[in-house]
Amino acid sequence: MQLPINRRPVADYPQQLTESTCKLKAKFNLSGYKDVEKKKVVVGGMFPVHKRISSSDGNTSRLPVSSGCEGFNFRTFRWTQTMLFAINEINGRTELLPNTDLGYVIYDSCFTISKAVEGTLTYLTGQDEAVPNYRCGSGAPLAALVGAGGSDLSIATARILGLYHFPQVSYSSTCSALENKFQFPTFLRTIPNDKHQSTAIAQLVLRFGWTWVGTIAADDDYGKYAIKDFKEQVGEAGVCISFSEVLPKVSSPEDIQRIVQTIVEDTAKIIVVFSSDVDLSPLMQELLQHNVTNRTWIASEAWVTSALINRPGVNSVLGGTLGFGVKRADIPGLESHLLDMDPYANPLTEEFWETLFNCTLNYGKAVRQARQRAVEGNATMPRAVRGVPDGLCSGRESIAQLGNTYSDVSQLRITYSVYKAVYAVANALHNLEHCEDGQGPFVGGSCADISKFEPWQLMYYLKNVRFKVPHTGEEVYFEEGDIEGVYDIINWQVDGNGEISYVTVGNYNGSAAPEDRMTLRNDSIMWNNEGMETPRSVCSENCQPGTRKGIRQGEPVCCFDCIPCADGEISNATNARACILCPYDEWSNEAHDACLPKIIEFLAFGEPLGITLIAISAFGALATIAVGVVLFVNLGTPLVKANDALLSFSLLFSLVVTFLSSIVFLGEPQHWSCMTSQAGLALGFALCLSSIMGKTALLMLRARVLKAARLRAKAAARAAKEAAELAREAAESANQIIPDVIVTSSLNNTDTNTCSDPETDRITCGHQRAIAAVATLIQGVACTVWLLILPPHPVENTAAQNIKIILECNEGSVIFICCIFGYDMVLALLAFVFAFIARKLEDHFGEAKSVTFGMLVFFIVWISFVPAYLSTRGKFMVAVQIFAILASSFALLTCIFLPKCYVLLVKPEQNREDMMMPRAKPRDGAYTGTSASLATAGTQVNNSIASTAIDD
Repeated sequence: MQLPINRRPVADYPQQLTESTCKLKAKFNLSGYKDVEKKKVVVGGMFPVHKRISSSDGNTSRLPVSSGCEGFNFRTFRWTQTMLFAINEINGRTELLPNTDLGYVIYDSCFTISKAVEGTLTYLTGQDEAVPNYRCGSGAPLAALVGAGGSDLSIATARILGLYHFPQVSYSSTCSALENKFQFPTFLRTIPNDKHQSTAIAQLVLRFGWTWVGTIAADDDYGKYAIKDFKEQVGEAGVCISFSEVLPKVSSPEDIQRIVQTIVEDTAKIIVVFSSDVDLSPLMQELLQHNVTNRTWIASEAWVTSALINRPGVNSVLGGTLGFGVKRADIPGLESHLLDMDPYANPLTEEFWETLFNCTLNYGKAVRQARQRAVEGNATMPRAVRGVPDGLCSGRESIAQLGNTYSDVSQLRITYSVYKAVYAVANALHNLEHCEDGQGPFVGGSCADISKFEPWQLMYYLKNVRFKVPHTGEEVYFEEGDIEGVYDIINWQVDGNGEISYVTVGNYNGSAAPEDRMTLRNDSIMWNNEGMETPRSVCSENCQPGTRKGIRQGEPVCCFDCIPCADGEISNATNARACILCPYDEWSNEAHDACLPKIIEFLAFGEPLGITLIAISAFGALATIAVGVVLFVNLGTPLVKANDALLSFSLLFSLVVTFLSSIVFLGEPQHWSCMTSQAGLALGFALCLSSIMGKTALLMLRARVLKAARLRAKAAARAAKEAAELAREAAESANQIIPDVIVTSSLNNTDTNTCSDPETDRITCGHQRAIAAVATLIQGVACTVWLLILPPHPVENTAAQNIKIILECNEGSVIFICCIFGYDMVLALLAFVFAFIARKLEDHFGEAKSVTFGMLVFFIVWISFVPAYLSTRGKFMVAVQIFAILASSFALLTCIFLPKCYVLLVKPEQNREDMMMPRAKPRDGAYTGTSASLATAGTQVNNSIASTAIDD
């Protein structure tokens, strides 16, 4: 439901305003320095002199008061004094603001946002009671605010100051969020933007190859933004964050203990810390108690030279720390200003003095403390001491003798940034003051009056100021409110006294080219380990060339396993994500880090195995030719003429072909050699086996004829015997004397040639030759078709063996080669069957038996060849094939022709016609023909059977 709106006439508002009253809601409790009397312009300042605000009891039953501060910080107090020194120095210069004295109002932010806001409102109001939107008082105009310390504080104050277009120049707020001019239009700084520092630390981590890094950040915008930028940059480069912890703003022992436990248990040796020294101090104290060593710390500019962190005894924990510090400078006169101090000049100075010397400047307080100590010790105050109680400061103590961080001017970095910030405001005011009318930057060329200018007018001059810092000569100017990102790289080194010294070991310039930004002297760095070697911080060791990274499931990408590359793959870089497949003609070496040309393999003529096979082939061919010569010399003898001499010579010729064809298998395969070797072998075996088949066909037929003749002779003999028995029985029955009758069987007609027998002449010599010719012709036609359609050709076999390219012949068509050599096997099988049937021809020279045995050896060789061929690779496959060719050829040559050569050369007396005749069969007195005799005389199968009676 929408509530009705009460609309009053406009005339009622003045009466309401007169009746209303203003009520102050709060009064702030601020400490600092103020000098505005008789000053032309007032410059504001804000410094975290204290570390925190005092804790309150949380009681809401009484009027709340602004909290005080505690934990005096000598380092930031030096910054405060530097601003006072710079203003006094400027007021004493004649070339800078010669007609203007600068005043100042400086507040303590206590390193908390609330105090920073209090100080900002009070500064803008111009009085102790803050009245927002109003400037109370008629004093000198406010120029700008120098401050407010940490990034969180500056963000809070910049939001307020931006509402009024009031300039703010920070000396230590580096957070990258402050570069946003939409949110912070009047913010400038004399310290580099953290985006430069995050990039610098990321490059440092990558430079040393650290891929396993822990991070610790303060729980504020400074820590969060810086760590975020750092993680993004190293993450793109493959660096993993082992752990990421946040330091509590309010000290929490439980959180500190947890962070220490994480650091101790984690394997990361590099820890990047973006934090102020105040927030980091509790953690360092706890690490020192636990003696956590062997870690390398990467420090941000906020604590890299902080005496709050560099305390006695931290060298074991923080020795070897690397960090980035802003520019360092020597400021003449500053040290004497720091030492020459009146302890009674200001409450803040009094607190500094009392904290520094552990005494009090208040006499009454000193007396009370002395009495309390006396009561606690059950003693009375000595009379002589009652005038000057213990713990009372004299005010004449020497600051220089203490050697405190306040008076240490050896590392003026943030201090120098404060100095530059004050001078930036002063130079902007100088330019504003010396503006010439008509040439001014404002409407109509007007200028601003330095005695009553507006903040936005000074903002114009601050944005465009460009000056050189006194004593150093550094030129300072702003680009979008930032200065260039220049850092010194600082190494914490332990000297001979066991104390840590800051040694500059390099530089970083964010404005330079990427490759020239960082310069680092590695040999000057001292590390926090026994060997003084560059520390390693990795989740997994680098994968060397020859391996690839295998990501572990559920773990960061920096945690991986190194998996060896498979055969044929390589990786030639460290931490390769994948292995590279070698080209087809190359193979990986043993280390898998390079591809090497594959070994070209073929059975060469010149290698020992090739030479051996050539020698054996040549010997076989010469032996075959020698056998042919022997047969040709004895061509007219009965043994040579037996069973067609022409087939014998064709058989010898085919064996020469097979012997020589085996040589063609040697050497690098060529088109002609692939075609010649296979076709020559197929034709050679076809001629050889068909010649044997022609011989054995005749032997088989004659063996069958002889078997039939033997059966007929046995039947005739039985019939004659039975007839004689019947005649004897008839004579006995007639009482006649029958003379003895002798029945004989005669096979003495040996002059009759078997070729005249029509049964034995079914296969003549012409038929044998025709069988051999036709069988060979069929093979020749098949080989011709094969060579024309799908001829064998050389190929590079890369699949048989990984490390070799085997040069071999591709058969062109598996079907064709199977058919061709299958045909040869059919011929061999027929020849074997014919010879096996004719094996029982018994004579002095058993050719059928020799052929049978030769064919058995032939089959054994080729049956053994199949598994041997399939189980070998490369050139040995060719060697096995050649061995099978030679073995089978030698088997046929030896088994068929060795017996003949033995007779012709060793037993020539047996080369006679009668030796070619049949010999008696011992078992039944019958005779069988012989393979040789049947060719010349034939078997006497038609002998006349006569019965002759011989009278006494």
